[in-house]
Amino acid sequence: MNQYEAPLADFSFLLFDVMQAHQTYSGLAGYEEFSPDLAEAVLSEMAKFASGVLLPANAEGDQQGCRYDAATHTVTAPQAYQQPFQQFVANGWPSLTAPTEYGGQGLPKILGVAFDEMCAATNTSLSMYFGLTHGAIVALEQHASEALKSQYLEKLIAGQWTGTMCLTEPQCGTDLGLIKTRAEPQPDQHNTYRINGAKIWITGGEHDLAENIIHLVLAKLPDAPAGTKGISLFLVPKWLTNGERNGIYCSGLEHKMGINGSATCFMNLENAEGYLIGEPHQGLRYMFSMMNSARLMVGVQGLGLGHAAYQTALGFARERIQGRSVAGIQEPDKPADTILVHPDVRRMLLTQKALVEGGRALAMWVGLQLDISERSKDDTAREQASDLVELLTPVVKAHLTDTGYHICDQAVQTLGGSGYTRDWGIEQLLRDCRISRIYEGTNGIQALDFVGRKLPMGGGRAVKALLTELSGMLTSITEPQVQQPLQKALAQLQDALGWLTQHGLQDREQAAAAATPLLKLFGIAVQGFLLARNAQVAEDLMANGDERPVLRSKSKTRDVYLREILPEMQALTQTIKAGKDHLMAFSAEEF
Repeated sequence: MNQYEAPLADFSFLLFDVMQAHQTYSGLAGYEEFSPDLAEAVLSEMAKFASGVLLPANAEGDQQGCRYDAATHTVTAPQAYQQPFQQFVANGWPSLTAPTEYGGQGLPKILGVAFDEMCAATNTSLSMYFGLTHGAIVALEQHASEALKSQYLEKLIAGQWTGTMCLTEPQCGTDLGLIKTRAEPQPDQHNTYRINGAKIWITGGEHDLAENIIHLVLAKLPDAPAGTKGISLFLVPKWLTNGERNGIYCSGLEHKMGINGSATCFMNLENAEGYLIGEPHQGLRYMFSMMNSARLMVGVQGLGLGHAAYQTALGFARERIQGRSVAGIQEPDKPADTILVHPDVRRMLLTQKALVEGGRALAMWVGLQLDISERSKDDTAREQASDLVELLTPVVKAHLTDTGYHICDQAVQTLGGSGYTRDWGIEQLLRDCRISRIYEGTNGIQALDFVGRKLPMGGGRAVKALLTELSGMLTSITEPQVQQPLQKALAQLQDALGWLTQHGLQDREQAAAAATPLLKLFGIAVQGFLLARNAQVAEDLMANGDERPVLRSKSKTRDVYLREILPEMQALTQTIKAGKDHLMAFSAEEF
């Protein structure tokens, strides 16, 4: 079994020392009572639940997997999940950040970010049944009629029902304009439609954990315009309110590399009864409310899985003895030194540590901006925070899952042959993490969204706000050896943006070719600035007598990042400026 200890001290440090969240939240509507005592009590309970309930079911659930019965079109979730799922509901975790008017606890979204990390670290597959339910709650809260909200939100928030997101079809994934699912209005029933079609890759599409499953389904009306402008969004319950089984069924399960405890379903809709959400032909816009929530969650999945892998690798390295240090015998009372003495092992582990702490700083910062964007009483602050959330959502999703997978891979490498076996659990973390770079929009699609939509947003208003934030962080740094690489990083961002403006606006292929390295460039840079800010805060606190252990290694972790990871920006900038020609020069036959 892999090891996991929730990073409670780091959460507290980020919330109340670095971001001064208690001061910010005192000015956010509905969050005025948020305090360190409240947050730390909630975080502590989260940690107990994740380590004590979710983690013990993780490996067993992976090995048991889900079972499909073709005769009844039903799916049985892993037996190991039954009790933890019910405890998840009984403890009220699904309602953590949900609106109080429908039975939620109404706590800040930033606590949801922390909980998502702990859940992913301890049991990604089980937590996914609730993760997409949260996305469904967001979409319904923002876009559904009062009648649908009153009928469905309370039980979704309570965890009695779960939700899904039904987008993809056999012939279309990213290009949703090609969907064939159709919705026919029922003239004798207000706002009721009969829906026919097929959906694939549906997480939690069928299972036996909850009383009902509420599907949010993209479909086209008879008079729909062509392409994505003709997509509408419908609520399709598994069980109708009169107790009848609705015409939406699972026709099979995917057989996957990882997340084996999560039911990934083929779904058929045969005259299924559905209810229009919002206005006709606005479905894609509504679904993005759900997708943006899911994308942030998936980014944090990568972070949580990476942290679990790092902890396990570190525990192994502290115990495994092999060879002697090249600097001479370090542990003469043992037949060999622990592998932690070897520079290459240290590089692997410290790179993992730096990426985890940088990723957490980014995720929590975006969580803070999300709360400000929704609850600030200041219009300007709300707009700027919203811009930052929009801009950084694809960065969180893509960069944290890319680095999370890299961390898991390096953790396997740290253990050597032991990492390749089930004994230590890291191979499951690696398998589970791989999908995070694919679902909720592949990371390549995130990069195209970042370059094509987010950077130009508001005439570049969002990216200017981000660069201003980074420049502000730089002014608080007092050490030249830290200032200089960050100044260079800021210049590289501006250089890459200048190239994109000059070439990408005239040639969309140039922008597309630059998209993935540009998103990575931003991810590396932002995490570097956040780690530098963390270190500066820690140094200031220690100078005033604060002796908390969490503060001691912040500057060293920053230095690892500045020397091992930040230099990648130089090569990425060169790749961006190399343009498209070497990529587009090949004919199809020459591949």
